[in-house]
Parts: sequence; structure tokens; C-alpha cells
Amino acid sequence: QVQLVESGGGLVQPGGSLRLSCAASGSISSINAVGWYRRAPGKQRELVAGITVGVSINYVESVKGRFTISRDVAKNTVYLQMTSLKPEDTAVYYCNVRASRGVYWGQGTQVTVSS
Repeated sequence: QVQLVESGGGLVQPGGSLRLSCAASGSISSINAVGWYRRAPGKQRELVAGITVGVSINYVESVKGRFTISRDVAKNTVYLQMTSLKPEDTAVYYCNVRASRGVYWGQGTQVTVSS
């Protein structure tokens, strides 16, 4: 059974950086899209950044120019590089993989931006 394991979250001061990683424990074939979502306290989950394989890379407006999503196919890993972090980026971040055989979610990693 495939599992997605996230890491890299933590506490960071405003203006700081973090890199989130999402590693798949097994092989996932026919991946259509990968992405990072987040859920802040009292808010709905939102798509932060996503890669539609072979088509496009998209970001929510609030993170454009600050966050970068990337994928290492050989390592079965998806990354989210976050820079110039703001308190409003505080949330639990989840990685997501959409494949022909199903949709997979990580367990979430907490990112807290505070001084």
C-alpha cells in the first residue's frame, strides 16, 4: 500500500524559509497530478501549488513568487520550497497525488510562522 510521508514543517519567523518534502513509500504509476494543500485554523482547505504532469504548474495567488513546487521522479518525492513566509501561511500542509488508480494524501505537516 502506498503511503505519502511529509516532512520539513516547523516553526519559523516571518521572512524565513522552509522546504517541505513528500516521499511516496511505494511506486505510484500513471500519476496525473501532484500538489500541496493547506488548511489554516478556521478555514477551508486550499490548493497551494500543483503540477499537472506534462501540462502546467499552478499556484494560489497569495504564494506566487514565494513558493516553488517541484518533483523528483527518481526519488518519488515532491517538494514545496517556501520563502518569505508570512504569519498567514500558518497551516497544516498536505501533499496529494492523483493517479489513474486513485488519490493519495499525506498525513500533514504543521507550518507555523510566528515571531
